[in-house]
Amino acid sequence: MSRLFRFPAPALWPGLALAAALAAFAIFLSRLPFSTQAGLSALTYAIVTGLVIGNSVYPRLARHTAPGVLFAKGNLLRFGVALYGFRLTFQQVASVGIAGVLTDNTVLCSTFLLAVWLGRKAFGLDRDTSMLIGAGSSICGAAAVLATEPVLKPADSKVAVAVATVVVFGTLAMFLYPALWTLLQHVAPGFWNETTFGVYTGATIHEVAQVVAAGRAIGPQAADAAVVSKMIRVMMLAPFLLVLSMWLARQTGNRTADSTRPRSRIQVPFFAVAFIVCVAINSTGLIPPAVVQAIVWIDDVALACAMAALGLTTHTSAIRSAGPRPLALAAILAALAILLSRLPFSTQAGLSALTYAIVIGLVIGLGVYVTGQNRAPAPVAAVVAEEPEIAEVGEALVKFYFESGKAELPAGAEG
Repeated sequence: MSRLFRFPAPALWPGLALAAALAAFAIFLSRLPFSTQAGLSALTYAIVTGLVIGNSVYPRLARHTAPGVLFAKGNLLRFGVALYGFRLTFQQVASVGIAGVLTDNTVLCSTFLLAVWLGRKAFGLDRDTSMLIGAGSSICGAAAVLATEPVLKPADSKVAVAVATVVVFGTLAMFLYPALWTLLQHVAPGFWNETTFGVYTGATIHEVAQVVAAGRAIGPQAADAAVVSKMIRVMMLAPFLLVLSMWLARQTGNRTADSTRPRSRIQVPFFAVAFIVCVAINSTGLIPPAVVQAIVWIDDVALACAMAALGLTTHTSAIRSAGPRPLALAAILAALAILLSRLPFSTQAGLSALTYAIVIGLVIGLGVYVTGQNRAPAPVAAVVAEEPEIAEVGEALVKFYFESGKAELPAGAEG
């Protein structure tokens, strides 16, 4: 744990000072009335200012500031993710009940799996970009992308691309949902109350700041419900990182099984464990609210510094080279379940976006599970054979579902 929170050496201070200056400017901008109304967070401003400075004057400063910038992008990021746990309590999780938690968990898995599958097969994206976009779309936007980065260890440009996609479509949703709520009150009054729509808002908009802005624009009850719903998704961040780390270790082990190199150990992301510890501490109620607010402010600064450092080390040419495919993937993830829930049949049958997300995830997961057992038709088996990573993700999700006692495996699916 000490390696995550090691006190910076003197050589790191110039880079940390640069990242902190950009973070302070980003936090200042995020507190302006326009930013509050528009739901523009400090993280968004931090990466934009970091990109501007990083692609202009930073190359001339990198000789003296690079060590500190790298420290902010690594250790300070992990520190910020751990402190993120002080935004949530177990009491908030319990308030939505086990059904709400399981629903959020299923939606997270479904969205992430769909992102990996569509990213690789439909858009030809690499694994890391697909997973980063999936993490941001299914959990909590830019913060989830940043938290996933130490586990995947992708190129900085891929992280920047993923952050950009979730910010763009999260911002669009933030403006769309209040307008949609107003339209529903005229077209179908009483179909959804303010609290229900707030839960829907928190479950489908990416950024916490965007959820707060959209909820407040709808009403106070919607704002409260949206924040609680969003915090449940945030709670899934730590288990998601742990499972992803174990899966990546398994992938590495499979690649080295036939070689003389030792199998890779599971690298436990200690900052994810620290996140859960912080949630537990915050749940005791022993820490005064003023102290919790101070910790959250420190966390805002740490994450803003990490985001600014990310922008400083990212070249815009690398982002442009990614093309429109990442944006297209994020657009599909943001729109598919929402659009399906607006179909006339869905409205009459009471099928929500969450229901469709669960069905989509289970169908894909079951398909790749059966294919992974070489029981599928030859054309489908050939497709999955080209993408063994997707098959293993689907197999893990569906195998967990069936072996939990909720259902039985279909005939012929057992190896």
